[in-house]
Amino acid sequence: MDFNYKQAILIRKDLNLSKGKAIAQGAHASVEAFVKSKEIGNTWLQEGMKKVVLEVADEAELIKYFQTAKDLGLPACLITDAGHTEIPAGKKTAVGIGPALDADIDKVTGELKLLG
Repeated sequence: MDFNYKQAILIRKDLNLSKGKAIAQGAHASVEAFVKSKEIGNTWLQEGMKKVVLEVADEAELIKYFQTAKDLGLPACLITDAGHTEIPAGKKTAVGIGPALDADIDKVTGELKLLG
């Protein structure tokens, strides 16, 4: 199957989140961005919900990509942690972008590395 749409999830590397915490923050970002996607979301669901999980260095970089996505009119959300587990409340941890067309997501995140 060909995928026309995808979603990008960005996770901060500098917080050294455990795998479970990073996954939870990414899930928050994925769902919240999906809710903002409107009609594109249904097509993305039918295609199989392609996602990429990418790393950013720090909060400044996270916010930069979030703002770039918003400036381009892409559905995007910025996740701020509640502070119940590993990190203090108020830390910005993740960004969800899309679902949107692959090429539009790549305009924002194309040079980022997969989360390692």
